[in-house]
Amino acid sequence: MLGLEGTRRRVLGMLGGAFAAVALIGGLSTAAVAQDKITVTDLAGRTVEVPHGARKVILGEGRMFYATVVFNKDNPFEQLAAIGDDLPKFDPDTWNKYLARFPNAKDVPTIGAAASSDFSVEKALELDVDVLVVTLGFYDKIKESGIIDTLEKAGVPTVFVDFRERPTQNTVPSILLLGRIFGKEAQAQEFADFYMSEMRKVYNVTVKLKQDERPLVFAEQAAGLDPAVCCRSFGSFNFGEFITEAGGFNWGSKFFSGAGGVVNPEKIIVDDPAYVMVTGANWSNSNPGNIAVWLGYEMTEEKAQAQLKGLMQRTGFPELTAVKNNNVMAVYHQFYQSPYHFVAVQALAKWLHPDKFADLDPHATFKELHERFLPIDVSGVFWTSLK
Repeated sequence: MLGLEGTRRRVLGMLGGAFAAVALIGGLSTAAVAQDKITVTDLAGRTVEVPHGARKVILGEGRMFYATVVFNKDNPFEQLAAIGDDLPKFDPDTWNKYLARFPNAKDVPTIGAAASSDFSVEKALELDVDVLVVTLGFYDKIKESGIIDTLEKAGVPTVFVDFRERPTQNTVPSILLLGRIFGKEAQAQEFADFYMSEMRKVYNVTVKLKQDERPLVFAEQAAGLDPAVCCRSFGSFNFGEFITEAGGFNWGSKFFSGAGGVVNPEKIIVDDPAYVMVTGANWSNSNPGNIAVWLGYEMTEEKAQAQLKGLMQRTGFPELTAVKNNNVMAVYHQFYQSPYHFVAVQALAKWLHPDKFADLDPHATFKELHERFLPIDVSGVFWTSLK
């Protein structure tokens, strides 16, 4: 039997002799061997042995940082070996906010998203990583690529969590799972309790709604990201779930059973939904020339309103009843894969049912989230309604 050290040597040898020599000189196996192991069940239903209190974690998608930061707001990068490069690429507002608070964050290595061709197994092993954490939606692609098997042979487990596919079902188990891996069980439980209490403020009301009390909502995904494309909508997953939880009927759920798809604008005009919701974020780094609503920490209300009004001037939209009645809302796109989405659910609920949620204050909820769990303060605009 080769054992862990021998297996790592063999895998690294296959990846290249020169690289293997450098990596092994750095003591590639010491981190994992020195730590206690625990057995967990991940969101793909896999039983995985991982280090408890892992000191070198790769977030295969950088935006999973939204979740892990709540474990250690004083030093949120301490246990990260690398993060996916999508955070600075797709959410520069948040990245800039954290860089201002933690200038050394720029020294944390970035790595290609685990589901992309840019992901480097060699780099992951060179970083002496303890565990790779990946979004559940990438499971099939990751498995087919051989990344899981290759890392496993080198003694590096892969764990799947989910804040995107079925977020209202999977956020709590994902947070608790990450808490065990990071050795931050108490912090994970505190956030999970906060999440559940805030979600229940909405669910306990909307679960009692009759079908005819749920207005039809058309949700456009990443509206204006590509100015030439309209429209992508959400199915019953993700923001489709958020709309249902908030007391609406998601238009896309009639046509898409899962994440969503492309719809013909003419169909939207024919169905004439009572409400229109669009998601937006600052995609200036990833998609220059986009006409989205750049919601986030650096947005102003005046600019958000101008961009939202611009989107509603696209072909067909001015004829919609929702637009004529100003029943249009823009919501921060990155809530779609963030454990903070309970704030979006509250904002949507108050928008759709103002009388039933007169006492609900999503802005106060967002502020409390930052004060209790995050090392940065609230700024910018994360949702706005057409005025």
